[in-house]
Amino acid sequence: MLDAKITPFIKPLLKPLITTLDAIGISPNQVTVAGFIIGIFAVPFIILNWWNMALGCIILNRIFDGIDGELARYQQSSSSAGGFLDICLDFLFYASIPLAFGIANPEEWGIPAMVLLATFIGTGSSFLAFAIAAEKFQIDRPQFANKSFYYMQGLTEGTETILVFLAFCIWPQYFAMLAYVFAAACAVTVVTRIAGGFSTLDKVERDAA
Repeated sequence: MLDAKITPFIKPLLKPLITTLDAIGISPNQVTVAGFIIGIFAVPFIILNWWNMALGCIILNRIFDGIDGELARYQQSSSSAGGFLDICLDFLFYASIPLAFGIANPEEWGIPAMVLLATFIGTGSSFLAFAIAAEKFQIDRPQFANKSFYYMQGLTEGTETILVFLAFCIWPQYFAMLAYVFAAACAVTVVTRIAGGFSTLDKVERDAA
C-alpha cells in the first residue's frame, strides 16, 4: 500500500551511491546476494535476542534491496534473471524473520510465527501467480513500471512488512500481538489479490475471445 508513495522519494537519495558502485565495477546481482546474506544474519541475532544487531541487518538488507534495481537500470543491465534472483531472495528473507522468532521462543512465539508464515505464503503465491498471467497477457503496471515482475498492490507490501519487522525487533515482547495483527492484514491482501486478480484476468480473457 505504501510502496508506490515511498519509492519516488527514495530513488533520488540512492543516486550518489549508485554512481559510486558503478564506478568501482559492482554488479546489481552482487548487491542482491550481499544484501540477502546480510539480512539472513538477522536470524541468529534474533535467536540470541541481540535485537539491535538484528535491526541493523534488516535495515541494511532493505537498503541493498533498493540499490540493486536502481543500479541495474543505471547500468542498463536489467534482466529477467536478475529480477528472478531478487524476488526469490526477498521471499526467503521475509520468511526467515518470523521463523527466527518462532525458534527464539517456541512456547510463546511459535504459533504466531507459523500463522504469519502461512499468510506470507498466501501473499507471495498470489503475487507470483498473477505475475505469470500478467506477463502472458502483457497487462500494464503503471505504479511499478520498473519492476521485473508485475507488482499487484495490496494492503501489505514490502514497506509495511519491513516496518513490522523493525517493530518486532524494537518491541520483541509484543511479537505475538504484532504477528497476529499483521497476519490479519496479510489475509486481507490475499483475499483482495485473489478476487482482484481473478476479476482482471477473467475480463482480459473475455475481451480477447
